Amino acid sequence: MTTKELTTREAAAHLDESDRLVRLWCQQGRFPNARRVEHPRGDYWVIPLRDVEGFIKPTPGPVPKAAQATPAPEKRATANAARSSGTATGKKKGRKQ
Repeated sequence: MTTKELTTREAAAHLDESDRLVRLWCQQGRFPNARRVEHPRGDYWVIPLRDVEGFIKPTPGPVPKAAQATPAPEKRATANAARSSGTATGKKKGRKQ
């Protein structure tokens, strides 16, 4: 049993997106079974139809703050203390102390 595979152009038409965006998603690994085919005229991606049909488009925009990595509280406290005392960063240029 063979599975139908789509090129990035065919997948883009199926998802109503650009070829370039589909290639980016392939590079990012968003299609788990996509594979890169090496060819003398240039490499290309093939994506199984089942990956395209079950694909949920990521929402555009910045990453929410809750998902971003934050420094540990103790590191943040020491960084704030050093910043307020001015000793950790040394003298600032052009200012007399």
